[in-house]
Amino acid sequence: MDLQEFNSAPADRLRPMLAACCDVPRWVDGLLAKRPYGDLAALTAVADQSLRELDDDEVDRALQAHPRIGDRPQGAGTEVAWSRREQSGVGADPEVREALAEGNREYEQRFGRVFLICATGLSAEQMLTSLRRRLTHDDATEVAVVREELRKIALLRLAKVVEA
Repeated sequence: MDLQEFNSAPADRLRPMLAACCDVPRWVDGLLAKRPYGDLAALTAVADQSLRELDDDEVDRALQAHPRIGDRPQGAGTEVAWSRREQSGVGADPEVREALAEGNREYEQRFGRVFLICATGLSAEQMLTSLRRRLTHDDATEVAVVREELRKIALLRLAKVVEA
């Protein structure tokens, strides 16, 4: 959809698409409330700033919508399709897949949340390297990294919703 259509579409039509970008109702409602946008840069700026203002509970909620890196997302829907494409770099190498699965388990035990990375354009080896590096972070550092990865994913997905 283009920006004009985004600006004029009923909120109920846009809400599920925006939730697939970032499943935080306050973020979705904020984007809808500030319509119309003069250009894509304005929409992106509002989305970006709003993502930077998510509280810890909202970040946790958003993370629940993301599958583990290396898991094959199941089901239908926009978010599942995006996750499949975003994780296309995981590949089929069983050793790397097993290393990612083990790393995911270690990460979840260490930090109590799913390992989130903006996987678009990354190979499985790059994701695994990042996972291993992030396991060395302290809690505060990792929280900041998770927020940044979530922000990058949401903005990439928003660009898929509203294309020029």
